[in-house]
Amino acid sequence: MKTFSPDMKRSALVILMINSICAFSQIPHEISYVLGCFENGTTQAQYEFDAEEILYMDFDRDEVVYTVPRFIVDDPSKMFDNIHVYENAKKNKKTCLAILEFCKVQEKNPPEQTEPPKSVLYTSQEVELGVGNSLICFVNHFYPPLIKVSWTRNGRPVSEGVSLSRYYPNKDQTFHQFSTLTFTPREGDIYSCTVEHVTLDRPKTRIWEHNFSHCSLGADIYCGVGLTVGLLGVAAGTFLLVKGHHGH
Repeated sequence: MKTFSPDMKRSALVILMINSICAFSQIPHEISYVLGCFENGTTQAQYEFDAEEILYMDFDRDEVVYTVPRFIVDDPSKMFDNIHVYENAKKNKKTCLAILEFCKVQEKNPPEQTEPPKSVLYTSQEVELGVGNSLICFVNHFYPPLIKVSWTRNGRPVSEGVSLSRYYPNKDQTFHQFSTLTFTPREGDIYSCTVEHVTLDRPKTRIWEHNFSHCSLGADIYCGVGLTVGLLGVAAGTFLLVKGHHGH
């Protein structure tokens, strides 16, 4: 078990790592248990298998949420029957909060270190006019884990079809989060994703729009062939015109 040293970000992050676990195969794997509590009042606890999340604790609903795909394990809860995952997480939550208060006293309450977010906006699938799709606003490498994400369509706020993921920890002790907007692409529509964070002097906005007048890959080939045929037609017509003129 380890915690942040005094000169690191003021939060308590308790990490228990079990290395070289061969529970599923003869290949060594790594299972990590991550518990974090932060000055903004949030507490997160999760298990990772080879750096991929397989479950997390929802303290608001008093339950364990399994995120491992069902096609891998039909009933993932059976893997943790005898570990008392949630009960232990609640105990560790209290310990984490106590460590946080202790660190604040030892450090004489210095200002918390922060990291500004980086964001990118992209679609989940290839864009087709009138076909449902999703815009994903990926916000990464920020600390503390508290951001606000908002959307607009043609300058007007959008809330319908918007979802926001949990905060996910990065190995550099920062966090990342996804905000998703389901939409149907229309000609001329412009979407934006705006991120607000304590480290930013002003909100950071990313813009997305698609020009449907541009040919797609298949259409590019068609357009190219059509243009070539058209140019050949002009050349042939010019040749016949010149030939006919000299024939007279």
